[in-house]
Amino acid sequence: MFAGIDEVDWASMEHAYGPADDVPALLTGLASADPVQRERALDGMYGAVHHQGDVYACTLACIPFLFELVADPSVAERGSIVELLTSIGGIELDEDDEEELDEDEIEGAANYAMAAAAVCAGAEVFVGLLADADRGVRLTAPLALATLHAEPPRVLALLRKRLPVEPDEEVRLALVEAAGRLALRHETVADTAAHWLSRLAMQEYAPGLRLAALAQLARCAPAALPVDIVPRVADLLRALRATHPPSGTATRAAAVAASREAAQSPTLIGQLRAMQAAEEAGRSTPWAADLLRTLHGALGDRVEDRVALLADQLCSPDDGQRLDAVRMSGGLIRVWRGPYDEVVRLVGEQLAEPDPRLRDAAAHLLAEIRLLAAPAVDTLAARVAVTSETWVRQWEDGRTSLDPALRALANIGDPRALPVLRSVLERPGVPWDLGHAVAALGPAASPLAGAVRHRLAEVPLEPSANGGAAPLMDALASLRADEAMPEVLRILRGVPEASAPYLRSSALRTLGAFGPGARGAVGELEALMHRSRTRGAIEAADALYSVSGDVDAVLPVLIEALTAEEPLGIRAAAGVVGRLGTRAAAAGPRLRALLHHDDLWVRVDAALALCEVSGRFTETWPVLLAAWTENAHVRVRVADTLARTGAAAAGSGAAHALRAELSSVRRHNARDAGFGTTDIAADESLLTLCRQALRDGDDRG
Repeated sequence: MFAGIDEVDWASMEHAYGPADDVPALLTGLASADPVQRERALDGMYGAVHHQGDVYACTLACIPFLFELVADPSVAERGSIVELLTSIGGIELDEDDEEELDEDEIEGAANYAMAAAAVCAGAEVFVGLLADADRGVRLTAPLALATLHAEPPRVLALLRKRLPVEPDEEVRLALVEAAGRLALRHETVADTAAHWLSRLAMQEYAPGLRLAALAQLARCAPAALPVDIVPRVADLLRALRATHPPSGTATRAAAVAASREAAQSPTLIGQLRAMQAAEEAGRSTPWAADLLRTLHGALGDRVEDRVALLADQLCSPDDGQRLDAVRMSGGLIRVWRGPYDEVVRLVGEQLAEPDPRLRDAAAHLLAEIRLLAAPAVDTLAARVAVTSETWVRQWEDGRTSLDPALRALANIGDPRALPVLRSVLERPGVPWDLGHAVAALGPAASPLAGAVRHRLAEVPLEPSANGGAAPLMDALASLRADEAMPEVLRILRGVPEASAPYLRSSALRTLGAFGPGARGAVGELEALMHRSRTRGAIEAADALYSVSGDVDAVLPVLIEALTAEEPLGIRAAAGVVGRLGTRAAAAGPRLRALLHHDDLWVRVDAALALCEVSGRFTETWPVLLAAWTENAHVRVRVADTLARTGAAAAGSGAAHALRAELSSVRRHNARDAGFGTTDIAADESLLTLCRQALRDGDDRG
């Protein structure tokens, strides 16, 4: 084995962390009899040689030796090497990707192409692995064949031939998944694969296999799905529970505790394996979650079907299935608009369950969806009432935050959160999200003003104040508690320079929120406006205008800031100018010039400010419409201006854009990968603003 490895000039190559002269040791480590050595070697391969999916020259040089390892039955854990080869050779760039490559990326694209060619050339090896004695190899070989082999019809025939004789249930599922992958990648076998999957889903096979067939059918041939897909999947889940009863909470807790100890592994691979062990602990069919995620993803915008399926999952006697359903509910709500009251109510019921993972997942989701969590308000209040010891959570970095159930209750605006927040204010540490919770409660939180003011007076004037003063000032700003002006000025004047920018911004926002009640700070705000640099001057001008209403005092500073080079400074100045309205007409020429700025957000903020300054919408709408189409994240800002100005008259281009937005079932800010914790709230706000803008525009028309 490894003949010729010393003849490769590894030192002349590089990987993600420098010279590749350590690659031979990683390759030999993969063949080690010591599982610790194998884990470290595999971690090094993914961490350096194939870092985040990249392919380097040394990655290409590894391919022949990786095939040697896969073909040698004496090597342990060859399945992980099959997965590595599948990842190295399975990256495809379509024509659009290739057109967007810059010069620095061309070499990487060439490496991807060479890797695909090299691994595909050796893919015949995977044929013999379908019947390998090692279960881990049999588990990974089907997907490798579907991804890399050059003869799709032959691969499909091999998968179909293997299925009846394969003894392992999870490997059978992998064979079905590989058939779905083939159908998606190759039109030549799509119909044949879909027909086979339909037969597997209909005939009297094991419930797990039928569920896998339905999931793949939803991916590659959704039109072939049975019309009764939801009750059929529900029946299959019940059958799975009957044939694979869960192990129980006690078994799961023990397994989770053991996996936490294993998570101390020094390698990322080891930690990921430990996390997977914790996730699968106590579950009799851990693979069912992947099948359901695949099915949900394939159903896409069929929101009603997915809601009905989730409602059934959330009523399962298996708490593992309910945990999966809570997470999948989050995935659905983040991407698609729809009627979620029943799902939210059922998610709320999980707050009373003994499994801490299930309770925590439900609470986090309810906190994220904010006002949409209203159907669960009573279960949230009940949960908060019995968890006084965890109303505040301490994190490793020293910060504290509110318990997600308490945060969710406050987000809904329920007054039952008020006495709890009062108690939180009496405890050490200030949760970073306290201000958000107080703001969500609105006027009902007014009784907290005195306690918040008292805590702010106790914050020490040192860099550590950064963690406590800001959320307290945010809370005072939302309460318009201008009696706290002395405490806010104390922070503004006395905080050390190391913390000044962040806390100064927070203090200025708070004084601005106090409005005329902070008139005693006018002199200080004027002085700060004139002695600060651009961003600080804008913030001081914003606060000064809110307190004094003196346009003449702030307009020259803002117009000068509109000529700055930094886009963020220009945008901040435009935002304040827009608040001045028609009295800031002198800024009109500069705002018009900014409509042609290179930065999209500068153009948008200038256009929105010009709407307010000129009182006319027609000259800015082309800019805003182009931005609305190019970057969906501008839509909340644009819709807010339309709602406040009533400029979306019936039949106008603005009204057309708003109606098109309301007709979309997909959230405007939905992402294919990842999400932001405020995405759902932002989209719900957009829908509200669109309706208001259309209503006000029709009234004005």
